[in-house]
Amino acid sequence: MSVRRLAEDSVQPAAFAFNRENSVWAKQAIKKYPKGREQSAVIPLLMRAQEQDGWVTKAAIEHVATMLDMPMIRVLEVATFYTQFQLKPVGTRAHIQICGTTPCMLRGAEDLKRVCQHKIHHDPFHTNEAGTLSWEEVECLGACVNAPMVMVFKDTYEDLTPERLEEIIDAFEAGNGASVPVGPQVDRHFSAPQGELTSLNEGNGSAKPKRAAKSGGSEAANIPPSNAARPVTHDAATSPAIKSPSNVKATKASEGAASNPAAKAPAVARTIKNPPIVDGSLSEKPPVQAIEAPAKVVSLDDKNRPAAIEKPAVADDLKLISGVGPKIEVILHELGIYTYAQVAAWKKVEREWVDSYLNFKGRIERDDWVKQAKALAKGGEAEYIRVFGKKPR
Repeated sequence: MSVRRLAEDSVQPAAFAFNRENSVWAKQAIKKYPKGREQSAVIPLLMRAQEQDGWVTKAAIEHVATMLDMPMIRVLEVATFYTQFQLKPVGTRAHIQICGTTPCMLRGAEDLKRVCQHKIHHDPFHTNEAGTLSWEEVECLGACVNAPMVMVFKDTYEDLTPERLEEIIDAFEAGNGASVPVGPQVDRHFSAPQGELTSLNEGNGSAKPKRAAKSGGSEAANIPPSNAARPVTHDAATSPAIKSPSNVKATKASEGAASNPAAKAPAVARTIKNPPIVDGSLSEKPPVQAIEAPAKVVSLDDKNRPAAIEKPAVADDLKLISGVGPKIEVILHELGIYTYAQVAAWKKVEREWVDSYLNFKGRIERDDWVKQAKALAKGGEAEYIRVFGKKPR
């Protein structure tokens, strides 16, 4: 993908702000994400800024970064990566996106490009003299069966001819784009076949039997399928000819049991974790679901249990430690653990005891609770950010 940069400063507006309607919408969009994850709204906010001004300006990027408490470079990375964001001014009345992927190319997309070059500008991402129209070539727009096609803003116009595209461009240039019907521009309902049905058009869709071709000057009689006149003399449910391999095995087993009445029922299979393999394939012995050993019981009176304290007037927010959620915090409180300093002072045996008690399977070590707690105890979130380069949680 080519490098994408912001437009020159000479065309950049001095400031950006959402209008009243979009400002209300943006605040509601941010609230859709969990606390601490509001930055996930960066793409919807950038799209709304583009819809408001027609393109994403430097001022809009700065404004979104401020709203989401994000470094500007992070918002800039998103805006320059996704090609849906226009980084330069586009036509105020229409920016035409021509699909140039294989189906549209085979159906005349090159002719549509020549129309845009003639009526708008020879090069993409350039407006006409009035600044009302612009165009670009894009990847698949998702209506291959209706190729070739273009998209203007959020609407698609399909089954185009060069002449029809010229009419659509003239309509948008005159400010009458809303009057152009969206979708197929031919006698077609969405993606249905053009014109009348060419198959299954005899009412119930049943095909009439065809007569065989004439041979030697005489018409041959209708020949039924080779197995049509063959009477069925066996039970279809038990016929070996149509049994699945598993049914054949079951039949052989039942026949063997009938011939040997003294055969005993098979013993109960022992628990195994993996089925045995014979010559690269599973053996006949069916695997039995493994039963894991029960978790080790941890005693609350164990000497390795961390020391508990009385609940202080103001307890630390243990949820700031990555790996501690609301439920885990309640359990830690029940164990008498309320402060970062307690967690920071845990020795290895104490960490192992808590890990076993929570059945965390080593997560305390992997997430390094002690290092996180030391940073939080020393300087709160500011020290955590200095140590880990990000906000806690």
